[in-house]
Amino acid sequence: MNNIASEVLAAYKSRFSSNPRLYYSPGRINLIGEHIDYNSGYVMPAAISKGIYYAVAANNTNNINFYSVDFNEAFSTTINNFSKSEGWKNYLLSVLKEFELLSKSIGGFDCVFGGDIPVGSGMSSSAAVEGGLAFAVNDIFNLQLNRKALALLCQRAEHNYPNVKCGIMDMYASLNGKQNHVILLDCETVTHEYFPFDFEDYQIVLINSKVQHSLASGEYNLRRKNCETGISILKQEPGVLTFRDIKSTAVVDNIKMNCQAKFDNCCRYVVEEIKRTQQAGLLLKQHNVEAFGKLMFETHEGLSKLYKVSCPELDFLVEKARQNKMIAGARLMGGGFGGCTINIIHKRFCTGIHHSNMYSLPTAI
Repeated sequence: MNNIASEVLAAYKSRFSSNPRLYYSPGRINLIGEHIDYNSGYVMPAAISKGIYYAVAANNTNNINFYSVDFNEAFSTTINNFSKSEGWKNYLLSVLKEFELLSKSIGGFDCVFGGDIPVGSGMSSSAAVEGGLAFAVNDIFNLQLNRKALALLCQRAEHNYPNVKCGIMDMYASLNGKQNHVILLDCETVTHEYFPFDFEDYQIVLINSKVQHSLASGEYNLRRKNCETGISILKQEPGVLTFRDIKSTAVVDNIKMNCQAKFDNCCRYVVEEIKRTQQAGLLLKQHNVEAFGKLMFETHEGLSKLYKVSCPELDFLVEKARQNKMIAGARLMGGGFGGCTINIIHKRFCTGIHHSNMYSLPTAI
């Protein structure tokens, strides 16, 4: 048992007398396929070793008691009151509200949780919080929802009280991760297949820009709204129902997009990224790290110049990575506006990366 799990259990024992069940909900990375899980695209996430631990037990009352180790803060509610609150509490309450909306009956319980996912890093701390609670409640009260149903429940929960109109990727990856594998997730059918991650001499390295983002600030939702407006115009083309039906950006060129470049740019990025992610699955099977990395650089260029969700710190890190022959590929990861870059780096270079002048700005590793 690691230190975080021990700390969560100790915090539980200091507050409650029952013996809890321990659950682990991982964060996620995403190799490629950014901002297209809400655009009927494909994504390629993987669960990671950083996550959230939950200690949970039913208490045979109507009371629900939470304690966050990381925030050193507690709050309580009852099984008849899942009203909207504030801050981190909304992520938990919104999950419970979704169970209520499904007419799933739950009882009172005690819950302590804590983890090691950096908040605002692009590793989906919110999805890990939601997924861990949903899985625990489903298990303890024998609600018999499968992992796909739980992921969809958590997506609705994040849409509700937190008001982040996210796609399905983060929750799905957290609930369906498999060791040493990535998931190729079809976000239209919500089905997946696993691919072993084996680039032999390379490994994945995340570099934190130290710029925290908050997707609840509105910019994320604005990008989604731009895409919804764009596809509504593109549906004028025969045979186009979703972005998946657009095989070439020439289709985007043929639509004036209400003369607003923001719609054109968002749609152009989505069409190109769907194509890149489809190619990436084949390259992963072929163990072609060079070509895979090239796609990652192309994705960052699109996120920065077309989708406009990057920032100077992220652009700096990716440009420095591009100049280094030991790095096959790099891009911003997550919703953008800060957080981490994801890099595929040769193992020989990884041992010395913390000492490299490559990342010499205040945006340190």
